Amino acid sequence: MTKPRLQKMYETEFKAALVKELGLENVMQVPKLSKIVVNIGQGDATQNIKFLEAAVVELTAITGQKPITTRSKKSIATFKLREGAPIGCSVTLRRAKMYEFLDRFINVSVPRVRDFKGYTPKAFDGRGNYTIGIKEQIIFPEIDYDKVDKMRGMGITIVTSSQSDTHARALLDKFKFPFRK
Repeated sequence: MTKPRLQKMYETEFKAALVKELGLENVMQVPKLSKIVVNIGQGDATQNIKFLEAAVVELTAITGQKPITTRSKKSIATFKLREGAPIGCSVTLRRAKMYEFLDRFINVSVPRVRDFKGYTPKAFDGRGNYTIGIKEQIIFPEIDYDKVDKMRGMGITIVTSSQSDTHARALLDKFKFPFRK
């Protein structure tokens, strides 16, 4: 199996450039992508489980991997939510699938977003992880617009091995991540 395009670029070009750019002494200190977590929270699933089943099918199509069902941790009466009730689905992508997903997201899906001005560089968590919220799943080409029953948002978390936000930002800049200027 051949390596994804972004993974090859990271190993051949980006690593050496990041060592110089960040002033690192060792190649092993260079930040790298650890995993990408994509999740859909489907609060309506408490009333109708079909919403969650549709979300699972769409997330499988987008990521190419079967998601796990997430369940509520505690009961909240005002939301009619019981402990252990299914309320979402999540996928953790690693290795080749992670690079392929990131490549498709940056180069195919993001240009399809209407009125796109770039993602905010302030969404780092202080430990080198970056989280994005997407309002519509239809920006992904794998989703057939005619078969969509409901617009679903999703969260995408890019987890890096970096300990600081500046190093993680430099890594994502090398991948040409569309940050707001």
